[in-house]
Amino acid sequence: MPKVGLPPQKRVVYCGSRFAYFNSYKADQDKKGCQNMLKPAKNRLTGILFLAGMLSLASTGFTDKEISVQPSKKDKCPVCGMFVYKYPDWLCQITFKDGTERFFDGPKDLFKYYFNIREHDPRRNRTGIDAVLVREYYDLDFIDARKAYFVAGSDVYGPMGHELIPLASVQDAKAFMKDHKGRRILSFDEITAPMVRSLDLGPDAWSWMGKQR
Repeated sequence: MPKVGLPPQKRVVYCGSRFAYFNSYKADQDKKGCQNMLKPAKNRLTGILFLAGMLSLASTGFTDKEISVQPSKKDKCPVCGMFVYKYPDWLCQITFKDGTERFFDGPKDLFKYYFNIREHDPRRNRTGIDAVLVREYYDLDFIDARKAYFVAGSDVYGPMGHELIPLASVQDAKAFMKDHKGRRILSFDEITAPMVRSLDLGPDAWSWMGKQR
């Protein structure tokens, strides 16, 4: 995985049901970009699509609020205690509905937290989660973890060892699995707490992944 150092600060803006990504030096274009994405249509077809986007906005609870994906140097992973800014390529984030953020140094620790929030955050629960973001392997873009695909059992290691590698599409996941000896592709909802725990135990505990591809 390429090491590009700490990337420029990015902010995620919810525009309807879509994520829009803007670099901090273009922050003054954020609102303009969001407005362009949701600009009323000039014809019947795009008008229908616009209405569908608004209905999606209402159903998902997404708003136009911004979610920072740039941790400070003081932010630690609540699972392992490591300073997450040192690992920008692996940065993940959970944001709660009250705006509280939790940063992680890889998807594995994010899932450990997700499956056992009360152990790490006694006052939090899953129903309070607003967004879950992971960094896509190839483009290093932040994507919605709930729509991502994760490859388990590959030869790519994260800061905490064996990882669940996030990809934006099934096609990318298949390509990654072929190139990096992955063993199984999983959607967000297919991942379980026992699967995540087994990553720390090594290949002898990975019977659920199937044979190496």
